[in-house]
Amino acid sequence: MASKTTTAAAAAGCLTWRIFSPFSPHAPLRPHRLSAVSSRLCGSKQTNQRDKTPKRSTFRPVATSTHDWIGPPNPLSNLRPIVYHVPENETELEKRLRHLRQQTEDWNHDFWTKQNITFSKEKDAFILSQLKAKGLTVHDEQGRRRALNSEEMAMFYKSFLDRNRIRHANYNNEWYRRNFTITVLMARVALKNVWKTVTDRHSSKKDSSPTT
Repeated sequence: MASKTTTAAAAAGCLTWRIFSPFSPHAPLRPHRLSAVSSRLCGSKQTNQRDKTPKRSTFRPVATSTHDWIGPPNPLSNLRPIVYHVPENETELEKRLRHLRQQTEDWNHDFWTKQNITFSKEKDAFILSQLKAKGLTVHDEQGRRRALNSEEMAMFYKSFLDRNRIRHANYNNEWYRRNFTITVLMARVALKNVWKTVTDRHSSKKDSSPTT
């Protein structure tokens, strides 16, 4: 039983789900992030910042930038912010794709910021209630913060997952929907670019052919 609860704690302890990551048609593909349940939650930095207004980096790449900008992990969402560059002569289809990808990144950041803050607050409340039930204070005689063992924390992780099951399911459905739309738009952009290349080459050959 101990090994099962320990496994549950390890699996449920950190809850950031990123199944697919939108990738750029203008830059090398980024590897898909296949962390079903990854360690982006409960970091020490979040404890002191969870009550502050969530903020993203104010840095933005210069207007002449030719690549997407990927910043350091946000201390609240634990996700790296991405700013997609605006290519020259951007078509309306490419603009639509870029806007959807940027909106998806921002939506993902907002969701995990709120979820991580909720998780941290509920975890602290659970630990406090468990210590109080044992007649213990938050800190021991040496001033060190007390902690619960993995079996006790597994109870909280499972409870949190159960309470948020519908929310996570809705998140996954929206995530898949957005990525499907992004993939379709990327295919349309790619096909349009291929067609443009072919027609440009054909026109070039036609113009350079000798006249009789």
